[in-house]
Amino acid sequence: MKNLLFVLVAVLCSSYGFSQEITGSWNGKIIVQGTTLPLIFKIEKAETGYKSTLTSPLQSPIALASTMTSFENNKLIIQLTNLNIEYIGTFNGTKISGVFTQRGINFPMNLTKETAAPLYGERPQEPKPPYNYLIEEVSFINSIDKNSLAGTLTTPKGKTDFPVVVLITGSGPQNRDEEVFGHKPFWVIAHEFANKGIGVLRLDDRGVGKSSKGSNEDTTENFASDINTAVQYLSSRGYKNVGLLGHSEGGLIAPIVASKNKNVKFIIAMAGPGIAIDELMLLQTKAVSKSNGIQNEETDTSANFNKMVYSFIKNYSGSNLKADLREVLIVQMKNLPDEQLGTDNQINTFIDDQLIQLTMPWFVNFIKYDPNFYWSKITIPVLAINGTKDVQVTATENLNGIANSLRKAKNKNFTVQKFDGLNHLFQEAQTGAISEYAKIEQTISVEVLDKMNNWILNQK
Repeated sequence: MKNLLFVLVAVLCSSYGFSQEITGSWNGKIIVQGTTLPLIFKIEKAETGYKSTLTSPLQSPIALASTMTSFENNKLIIQLTNLNIEYIGTFNGTKISGVFTQRGINFPMNLTKETAAPLYGERPQEPKPPYNYLIEEVSFINSIDKNSLAGTLTTPKGKTDFPVVVLITGSGPQNRDEEVFGHKPFWVIAHEFANKGIGVLRLDDRGVGKSSKGSNEDTTENFASDINTAVQYLSSRGYKNVGLLGHSEGGLIAPIVASKNKNVKFIIAMAGPGIAIDELMLLQTKAVSKSNGIQNEETDTSANFNKMVYSFIKNYSGSNLKADLREVLIVQMKNLPDEQLGTDNQINTFIDDQLIQLTMPWFVNFIKYDPNFYWSKITIPVLAINGTKDVQVTATENLNGIANSLRKAKNKNFTVQKFDGLNHLFQEAQTGAISEYAKIEQTISVEVLDKMNNWILNQK
């Protein structure tokens, strides 16, 4: 990694003077596959030096704590080892010039304290006061894992007999609004539902907002236990018509919970998995590449590589997955065309990074799921919806999978529906590419909101 050098003019005073200015919020940006990605480092004094956080606001409002922050002789080093991220830069008193590295890939990035340009356009659907419904902050304890969960319960005014829906976020730590790219889809859904006479409970995920941190060993099953606890909480308060609405991975968690908890009366799956997860992810790889205008031999090579890795993890029965998978990755890397191979150092860095992600308990557990196991047990009413431009959970394959499983369950009350032109967030989209999410003002299609509202109110 090349570090930019700063020539000290006033050796005796520069280090002290500059150290007073290194604290605060520093804005920068990197270019990833043609997309500009803003990044924000917030640096603070700590008992033994400095601490910092990293936020990627286009992706999530959550600030990620660094594992190491060092500032000596005007050289700043920030590391997030769990994400294989490192930033090294040189401070000149007004800006920091350096390089951001992740997964062995270097991105030049300068940091300044100048006010960053607005990241997003208007978000016209974001609710604004006054609100014509009740809003209550709630919290409760998951009796199995002993973690605390916090959220917001919105309920219609002047009504006592109304359905209540627990909203379930997708993969990765998210807040109760499922906030991403400046959009707050769960807040929009809660607002629309409450105005139509439907209660909503939305929760901060483990380690986010006011919910306590979980464990590094947490899997989808642990997250399902949180939602099961939420259903029990609502039932303890006298709500008898409780349903689940899950988006993406949340659409897998919903049938897991409903298959075990008879207090769940209905399910809505928004872009929920309906086929084996390893198959879903292979389709995702190809669809994402196509949406970015990439469809060539390299895409096929990547898909075949992923297929082999997923199959190995899914069927692994040994005692040391990381060591055995390393050997497999080394063999597969040697089979790649010469033009795709880097130096030995680059190959080792790539493999180390892949092993961190591929052997995470959550991923190992997730890749083994076949949603049919749970959907084929569901006999309560189900609404499953997808957008035709969804590149993360492709519509046709997953909706067909859910429908086939529900038929096995002899479910007499289910609806599957594709919405033309909508992406994974159910926005009206041009290509469905992930890079579009932030650029679209619409948070969620009004047609989808109306469909879900009407469907819930028609469940008697």
